[in-house]
Amino acid sequence: MEQRLTIISLGVSDLTISSKFYESNFGWERSAASNDDIRFYQLNGILFSLYPVSKLGEDAGISIPADKGYRPLTIAHNTRSEKEVDDLITDLRIKGVKIVKEPQKVFWGGYSSYVADPDGFLWEIAFNPFLPMDERGNTLQHE
Repeated sequence: MEQRLTIISLGVSDLTISSKFYESNFGWERSAASNDDIRFYQLNGILFSLYPVSKLGEDAGISIPADKGYRPLTIAHNTRSEKEVDDLITDLRIKGVKIVKEPQKVFWGGYSSYVADPDGFLWEIAFNPFLPMDERGNTLQHE
């Protein structure tokens, strides 16, 4: 099997509210393949990672048993600098997006923050100095 991830689908509770969240707050444009039952957004290259759920909750600053709305999944949006993380979080805060964790230096050597979408799916907004990006935002692979 080729190393490829084609679609990440989030099961959302209200398609209209979730579509508005991603289009209004993230500025994403709906793909022509969308219809009344599903929304598609074309993104650039991504990375898929596996991380222990207890550590993921710890990284987000939440306790899994106490936070019943927590989903054991995060989606990351990496930036090119710590300032870009701060600027993006400021913009999302102005738009009313729930900030789960304020931007800060983290134990793995980067700088990150977490926001939640209407269904509680966590987005990590991070600068990872170990994953440089090209001009299109794709991570550069190390051999």
